Amino acid sequence: MKEANVLRFLKKLKPYNIIKGLRYLKHYGPGEFFVRLSERMEPEEVPYGPWYESHKASSEDLKRQRRQYFSYEPLISVVVPAYRTPEIFLREMIESLKRQSYANWELCIANASPSDEGMARVLNEYKSTDPRIRIQELSENLGIAENTNAAFSLASGEFAGLLDHDDLLAPDALYEIVKLLNEDENLDAVYTDEDKVTTDLGEHFQPHFKPDFNLDLLRSNNYICHFFVARRTLIEQISGFRKEFDGAQDYDFIFRCVESARRTGHVAKILYHWRTHKDSTADNPASKMYAFEAGKRAIEGHLERSGVKGARVCHTSDYGFYDVTYPVQGEPLISIIIPNKDNCETLKQCLDSVIQISTYKNYEILIVENNSIQQETFAYYQTLEVQDNIRILTWKGSFNYSAINNFAVKEAKGEYLLFLNNDIQVISPMWMEAMLANCQRPEVGIVGGKLYYPDDTIQHAGIIIGIGGIAGHAFLGMKRSRTGYLHKASLQMDYSAVTAACMMTKRGIFEKVGGFEEKLAVAFNDVDLCLRTGKEGFLVVYNPHVEMYHYESKSRGLEDSKEKVRRFQDEIEFMRTRWITLLKNGDPCYNKNLTLSKWNYSLRA
Repeated sequence: MKEANVLRFLKKLKPYNIIKGLRYLKHYGPGEFFVRLSERMEPEEVPYGPWYESHKASSEDLKRQRRQYFSYEPLISVVVPAYRTPEIFLREMIESLKRQSYANWELCIANASPSDEGMARVLNEYKSTDPRIRIQELSENLGIAENTNAAFSLASGEFAGLLDHDDLLAPDALYEIVKLLNEDENLDAVYTDEDKVTTDLGEHFQPHFKPDFNLDLLRSNNYICHFFVARRTLIEQISGFRKEFDGAQDYDFIFRCVESARRTGHVAKILYHWRTHKDSTADNPASKMYAFEAGKRAIEGHLERSGVKGARVCHTSDYGFYDVTYPVQGEPLISIIIPNKDNCETLKQCLDSVIQISTYKNYEILIVENNSIQQETFAYYQTLEVQDNIRILTWKGSFNYSAINNFAVKEAKGEYLLFLNNDIQVISPMWMEAMLANCQRPEVGIVGGKLYYPDDTIQHAGIIIGIGGIAGHAFLGMKRSRTGYLHKASLQMDYSAVTAACMMTKRGIFEKVGGFEEKLAVAFNDVDLCLRTGKEGFLVVYNPHVEMYHYESKSRGLEDSKEKVRRFQDEIEFMRTRWITLLKNGDPCYNKNLTLSKWNYSLRA
């Protein structure tokens, strides 16, 4: 631990942080606790504080926004349940509304502290000076859900947004929401990025840069959270908040909103500031353990309403993060397709791991022989062909990964296709069940797994479009023990692409999109297949429980000849041409504020 990190650590050694640390130590155990601690103590490659100051709306920006005329200027009702709010927090929250560059808003506050004279005085003061501020005085505290519903009852806007009583909106928050609503009239819900701010507002930290709507990530964690705005008719349709989900009432509410929304939009800007203090869940998750059980029930309710039967929702070791295990329907045949050239020891290791470790048994293996020259390779093939579920196919042309796999698919008998490199070693027994269960979901087109280098660093945990120019692997080189940015390396979520080193798809979808693009002989063929599958409306799911070692590029070697370099450049140009709009707009499963020069979700400089 470097000296600067030690100093930063010592500054945080306040009594409640020590207590919090001991609680986490008990929860994780020593080994996992110190992994988490080391992650938290790593210095930011691009410090967020200065970055935020340089990226937030300037006074000139706000002046321009105040002069902006939109063809559609809906009234936005900002809804706040208030209970025992310290006067300074209450004032700062209200002032953050009064500073908005978009003026057509109303602030609807339900005051659930009838005996708090200080709150009453502040609220009456603001109410008397600004007609946009509306107050509902409650006779008692009804709980967070019912308090929020009481605030909603005041709302007359076409849209309503959720603001906690001790948090803040950035001055351009409502402007950016309305700007997006003008760009897409079918949006029924919108959310923004957010960060945390210290009690005294002196430091912004832990930014949460979110992807566009991501179903599987939402089933893993309430990543949408703040700032969330929904059409009022939609809120009325779903009957607002439900008190039985107090503690995770916003999670349940968001699920029901997005289930019924025509479209859910995302503004990729930090527009909500989540204040942290001693009793805040933002800084001390263990202070509200009941909330995480309510969150689990919120996911279960969502799955039931979505027609997903038999799924199991479990807590992960990280508070507020969940794992959904989907049931396998029946026992369909899976065709495992493995291209191979020589390297029979590598192939043998791969096949032994599949055959000996896998718990799913209804599969066939198609090995596609391509220009091997070693006699031991063919001798090994002979030992394999006596097995009923292994076939050796021969592709006599030059190496073309796409053409080889397309050829094999025509010979495959399975309803599900599983593309596997010959340098893969399976290490999770239920890997095929995990892939199949996701792939059987009607909205899913492709499923990928989590691959490690032999030194237990991550080789693949999803693919991000734009990294390295075209596409790159998320969390490349990160230690296996780490979970990454907001635990994303260890969560099921949707990506734009996953690697075909281990990839499952439905045969029907593979054929519908035309299989692998044979103009991409070596590089990016998996990315292109995923993008075309996504364009057809299907999800590409990353499942971190499908774990394998990947001894990458043993068979084909490096791009180390003029011919290979030229071919690689041609494939880059092909991808740029075909996917130029996506490359310009940015990966919807990533965030434009994050870097494209590294793989660790760090800030874009």
